[in-house]
Amino acid sequence: PPAQIMFCTLNTHKADMDKLLGAQIGLEDFIFAHIKGQRKEVEVLKTDDVLGLTITDNGTGCPFIKRIKEGSLMDQTKTVCVGDHIETINGKNVSNCRHYEVAKMLKDLEKGQVFKLQLIEPLKAFEKLEPRSKGGTLTTAKVSRGRETLRLRTKGPATVEEMPTEVEEKAIKKVDELLETYMGIRDIELAATMVEAGRDKKNPDEFAVALDETLGDFAFPDEFVFDVWGAIGDAKQGRL
Repeated sequence: PPAQIMFCTLNTHKADMDKLLGAQIGLEDFIFAHIKGQRKEVEVLKTDDVLGLTITDNGTGCPFIKRIKEGSLMDQTKTVCVGDHIETINGKNVSNCRHYEVAKMLKDLEKGQVFKLQLIEPLKAFEKLEPRSKGGTLTTAKVSRGRETLRLRTKGPATVEEMPTEVEEKAIKKVDELLETYMGIRDIELAATMVEAGRDKKNPDEFAVALDETLGDFAFPDEFVFDVWGAIGDAKQGRL
């Protein structure tokens, strides 16, 4: 059932956060669905203001852990793993919260106190599979990324489009870094959506209007919008 799907990866059965399915799918990509597995609980003493977690979500009620910073408090808590769905924080169900809401809840937890997380890890169904041997009949070209992608949108039909240009890729990477600086999240697909919104805009005011129309729920601060516009401009001018 769709409600059991936590996230999907492209061309790998592993919970590789660099291969997450986003808004663009290559026409020859293989999609692996990772479904809910074992539930677990962990109690953590918050000894640092920063937990070291990067949270994302699948857009349909499943926030999950995308990154764990090496050497951080959560890195020392071995029960918590990349790919785990955060179901509750101190008994409060956060399944239907967006990733930035969950990140804020974790950030606002009082330092020096113990908090409890209820997590659901991805079902490990492919652990014993070995890579396909080179003697197989499927050619490498059949699993490579195509130049065209299927672009999925929350509003309107899906469309086949070209891959982002090298300039746009640089802008997306920079905007992703700005998201972490301003909002404490990393979300490459959100960054891509923001860069796309500024593609044909002539000034920051037009860009701000486009962001409100596309991503009004986020309520981005003005200084963040200005810096994102600057990053897009820097990429176009070859300064990134």
